[in-house]
Amino acid sequence: MMRLRIRSLALAAGLLTTAAVGCRDFLDVNDNPNAPQTVTANLYLPPMIHWMVTSPQFDGRFVGRYTQQVVLTGTIVSTWDRMGYDPSSDNGAQQWRDVYWSLGQNLVDMMNKAEAEQRWDLLGVGQILKAWGWQSLTDLHGEIIVKEAIDQSKFSFNYDTQEYAYQEVQRLLNEAIKNLQRTDGAVDQSYLARGDKLYNGDRSKWIKFAYGMLAMNLNHYSNKSSYKPADVIAAVDKSLASNADDALLTYPNTNNDDINFLGRTRNNFTSYRQTRFVVGLMDGTVFGAVDPRMTRMLSPSPDGQYRGLDPNVVGFGALTVAQQPNNLYGYPTTGGLQLPGRYLFDDKAKMAAMTYSQLQFVKAEAAYRAGDKATALAAYRNGVSSHIDFVNARNLDNNQNATQITAAEKAAFLADPRIVPTNPAQLTLTQIMSQKYIAQWMWGHNELWMDMRRYNYTGADPVTGQQVYPGFTIPTSLYPDNGGKVVQRIRPRYNSEYVWNRTGLEAVGALALDYHTKPLWITQP
Repeated sequence: MMRLRIRSLALAAGLLTTAAVGCRDFLDVNDNPNAPQTVTANLYLPPMIHWMVTSPQFDGRFVGRYTQQVVLTGTIVSTWDRMGYDPSSDNGAQQWRDVYWSLGQNLVDMMNKAEAEQRWDLLGVGQILKAWGWQSLTDLHGEIIVKEAIDQSKFSFNYDTQEYAYQEVQRLLNEAIKNLQRTDGAVDQSYLARGDKLYNGDRSKWIKFAYGMLAMNLNHYSNKSSYKPADVIAAVDKSLASNADDALLTYPNTNNDDINFLGRTRNNFTSYRQTRFVVGLMDGTVFGAVDPRMTRMLSPSPDGQYRGLDPNVVGFGALTVAQQPNNLYGYPTTGGLQLPGRYLFDDKAKMAAMTYSQLQFVKAEAAYRAGDKATALAAYRNGVSSHIDFVNARNLDNNQNATQITAAEKAAFLADPRIVPTNPAQLTLTQIMSQKYIAQWMWGHNELWMDMRRYNYTGADPVTGQQVYPGFTIPTSLYPDNGGKVVQRIRPRYNSEYVWNRTGLEAVGALALDYHTKPLWITQP
């Protein structure tokens, strides 16, 4: 063994000598003569914008079950339908991956280049993307890594408080607004538009988007004494002015990665079905009026009736084949491939990052809490009306199989006092939050879940005593690790944190089996 080792060392020495001579030539293979070694700052944008819009839909497969937007059919009641999680799995952590990796150093590089080149508009968009990342992650996971993120000299990372993450989001958004308002330096709409697949380089719309994010951030303080509804309303008033400002991503549908994640070709939601809860909000069970959006958003059963599944029941329960709800694309069992979809469930349906209707409901809630019922009612009506238009528009994205809501149907629905009261004093928080739930159904997962946690899922309107989300019930058989508690957060990403950063996790208590039931700072008084 000793002789073999000496001979091996001699061979290694010879190889090192040869390597020293040919090192330069060998490393030249990393230079591609047919492609640039660096890219212009604006070309960083397209994939990052894609993930800002699309990665919440990845995690929506799991958040959507916590919030009972959908249920996964199968031979057992699934983990997430029981407000649990999948141990040793990255399920529910796509946004974690995209914020720290897909955006990660790429976003740092883009912002550094933009600042060096005085491209203040691009820098502002970068700051919005960074703010989106921290907002999304802290709302999903609670404590997150902010100060030490993207530090390539570190191998373990300390977590920051949610309070700090919220403050950093506010700082970034305010800086973004200032930069997007600048016209000096190398600000250039056409340069920004080359990578901006959301607003085509329109700085005014990005400013509105930033104010929309700020409004939602500030509204999340609703359970704290520091909550300022007037600031929320002011931010909404500077945000999206109509559906024309909606932040919508178009999917070209040329290959798998640029097909809508909710589309049938991607096959991500074929086994999911709408819940009894969302159907109840729309079929007259809760509010006494049938919502015309129901037949354009939800799927009927083969017998033509609209039903939803109970997350406490395995599969379709006792429903006959004719009674079992079709899949979200509108077809029995796994049907719908290469056929027209419906609403958001189509290969080319545009996906929203933020909508005017969503923000009008934010304003309505803030005004309601401030005691300004007239403003609340006006914003609430705007929210319902504009979402009806949103549903019609999405069903035209690829000529889906749902018919358009007619002007007469819309007018009748908005004139129904059970839906839109004529007297502002009769408006309830239940109406506001239920209609916001419908408007965010199956796309606005992060904000929708934050809403439900702020009201503790089954909490009551302090004015009326009515459940804010009427018909929503906690699963009867919660995941064993919950210890009888409801889910409040998703555990940090398994492969990056539980494998490589256990020291950081231990410091915030994330090694506990019931960590996912620990309430968030932002939802506490």
